[in-house]
Amino acid sequence: MNIAIFGSCVSRDTCEFIPEATVKAYVARHSMASLGAPHGTEGVDLDDLTSSFQVRMVTGDLEGNGVVRVVGLAKKLDLVLLDLVDERRGYWLFPDGTVMTNSIEVELCGAGARAKRNAGARLVEFGSDEHFAAWKEGFTTLAKAFEDAGIWERTVLLDVEWAGAMAGSPHPEGTVSAAVGRRWRRLQRGGREAARRLSRGAGVGEVVRQFRGVRPTEAEEFADRAVQANADYSRYLDFAREAVPFVISRKSREVRIGPDHRWGSQPFHYRDEDYLSIVDEIRLRADQLGVDLADEDGAEKEESG
Repeated sequence: MNIAIFGSCVSRDTCEFIPEATVKAYVARHSMASLGAPHGTEGVDLDDLTSSFQVRMVTGDLEGNGVVRVVGLAKKLDLVLLDLVDERRGYWLFPDGTVMTNSIEVELCGAGARAKRNAGARLVEFGSDEHFAAWKEGFTTLAKAFEDAGIWERTVLLDVEWAGAMAGSPHPEGTVSAAVGRRWRRLQRGGREAARRLSRGAGVGEVVRQFRGVRPTEAEEFADRAVQANADYSRYLDFAREAVPFVISRKSREVRIGPDHRWGSQPFHYRDEDYLSIVDEIRLRADQLGVDLADEDGAEKEESG
């Protein structure tokens, strides 16, 4: 089964659980917004990137070639997996209207900071109206290109919300009021610690600094991040679900963070059983399309996502 990915870790990690799958193309670090007006590589220094994968993905975004890469393989593809994880960091908008996705690689190599300092670029935040409008245009461009190439019917959207709890833990309340409650509990912890320090003779200034600097627990941090991300993603996914022919959805309460995930604990890195349940639905779609599930060689091996 030949698969192309336009997305990031949700799709990539899912494919690890499909032994009969061959990933023919993996387009990551590529916001939909950059499809319409890619900035180009001129003046962007990527020398500090440490792997060929990182360079290839960022260069692809700067050139806006993600759709072209997938469409060029259209006749060989059985399925295209689509997810929106790479939208989460927003994009850099240059004065000339061109775009560079604010991937972690762009941040790590300093390209984003230099774009702001030297070229007058500004960061368009994920979830903002401006970002959503540009994303919709890019998504529409992708959908038309895939439809023209005859692969839109074979496109599968992985609509998987961010997990707010580790495997083995109950799902936290995923509401704004619950997030406020978690912050209140942090303040209570800080207040108790402040009282203890005062009783031990600490100065008022030291105690105030300690109180202000109280940190969330890991569980609170994951839960808060998931609530915010899932709220920000909601209108993007609503739009995408209306367009994509086949959608696999998981709510935050149905998934958990995988503690042994090869790329570390993150709200978008799930348990093995979560990926396996998604794979069951991918195979169902493949069967509906009459795809031969025989194993093939030539999978595109990538690094992290």
